[in-house]
Amino acid sequence: MINFPNCKINIGLHIIGKRSDGYHDLETVFYPISYSDILEVIRPAADAEQSSTAIQFSCSGLTIKGSKEDNLCIKAYELLKKDFPLLPPVSVHLHKQIPMGAGLGGGSADGAFMLKLLNDQFNFGLSQQALMTYALALGSDCPFFFINKPCFATGRGEVLKAIKLDLSAYHFVIVNPGIHINTGWAFSQVNPHAPQKSIETIINQEIETWKDELVNDFEEAIAKEYPAIGEIKKQLYDKGAVYASMTGSGSTVYGIFKTRRVDILFPEAYKVFQV
Repeated sequence: MINFPNCKINIGLHIIGKRSDGYHDLETVFYPISYSDILEVIRPAADAEQSSTAIQFSCSGLTIKGSKEDNLCIKAYELLKKDFPLLPPVSVHLHKQIPMGAGLGGGSADGAFMLKLLNDQFNFGLSQQALMTYALALGSDCPFFFINKPCFATGRGEVLKAIKLDLSAYHFVIVNPGIHINTGWAFSQVNPHAPQKSIETIINQEIETWKDELVNDFEEAIAKEYPAIGEIKKQLYDKGAVYASMTGSGSTVYGIFKTRRVDILFPEAYKVFQV
């Protein structure tokens, strides 16, 4: 079976406070973007020689750093295997297109879609809510990908409320400069505080007002440390974006345009896609 884990962007991001469990309370809007990885799971034939490991994992496309054991597709399989010991060995191939460590949630999407695919392929009958509970063990934003519609997110990102936000008439330019931002460092640069106006309120205003009111609390400090982020944002506005922002803790920056196919040039080392 094959599925296509898509990415997301954050539209606004407020860090509200530090929690006793070490996480942070936040508020943001998760918005799905139709740019995807490709994930395939194959169950070996009954007469195939059994491997000594339960999951055979391979990948192509963008290079995935770190050990395979840390990949969320593998962790998703292992989570289900604990509760469903009869889950058979599988072969998994991931073609990676979504930049990693970029604020796009690509790894989280891969883990969530792996859970979904295994549930469907092996008829476990798990409800969406049950799958979201498993997904939360993989990462705070993993549960979002089971809703995969615009959501106002609170808590550590797992408390999700579907909202009516239709940006289908607009065009997105998404730019990743290939800068790796350490998430722990990013949080250390932010002074948590309650916002004067909630993102849920701002998002219901005319999109032309977002530029002056809708912020990502990570952006100022990260753009100061990595000027390329601010330069990308300026270029997007110069080309006519009605709103531009860094997503998550970076380093990806996106612009929302009224026109289709924006003629804009970035260095070859940047990964740029338009949807």
